[in-house]
Amino acid sequence: MLPQAFHAYRLPMKLLLIEDNPTLSHWLARMLEQDAFALDTVQDGEAADQLLSMNRYDVVLLDLNLPRLSGKNVLRRLRQRGDATPVMILTASGSIDEKVELLGAGADDYLVKPFEVRELIARVKVMIRRQSASTANEVSCGDLAFDIDTRQFTLKGVPLNVTPRERSVLETLILRMGKTVSKAALMDSIFTHDDQPSEDALEIYVSRLRKKLDGSSAAIVTLRGLGYLLRKKDDVE
Repeated sequence: MLPQAFHAYRLPMKLLLIEDNPTLSHWLARMLEQDAFALDTVQDGEAADQLLSMNRYDVVLLDLNLPRLSGKNVLRRLRQRGDATPVMILTASGSIDEKVELLGAGADDYLVKPFEVRELIARVKVMIRRQSASTANEVSCGDLAFDIDTRQFTLKGVPLNVTPRERSVLETLILRMGKTVSKAALMDSIFTHDDQPSEDALEIYVSRLRKKLDGSSAAIVTLRGLGYLLRKKDDVE
């Protein structure tokens, strides 16, 4: 069993929820898991700062009133390290002055409690679209398409049957399409802190995906010593 301060779910896209209210944290984790997000949760600022210094996340959900280190200081340390991970503030305060202060300190969005979880999820998806340099709901590589809202892949208009870990790999590649993704970054997208990360296992997932993409115009290219990237076959040739 994982320590009380930390719990990990392994599904596509990786979020960090920093919230010291166990009831709210558990409820949010359950809702986000149902929407196919990977989620790490932590309940104090110091532990959150350590996780953020060691791991990559797509979005951080940050409460302000945290033990050991305040949410404001977690945000400041993150930005001082040059980490541009999108941060959404979750707080009970609706103060305009505080909102302006936090946005000025590097927060990307601000949601006042209590809030509708549907709004939270919608805002998270917008932040992820910004990260992928796309304003559309769909990202395509040739005849391979990925719907950011539903987290589903289609190939030539037909749903692509992939396992959760295969989807994690392919999602990471398509959201960084045309860019090299290191093996370390891909392993981070599919393995939890409880797992033993394995390059051999990663290579198996990539091999399976290549077979499923056989005959399509999308290709996963290996760059020896660097990692993988997703490209249209025309670009590869």
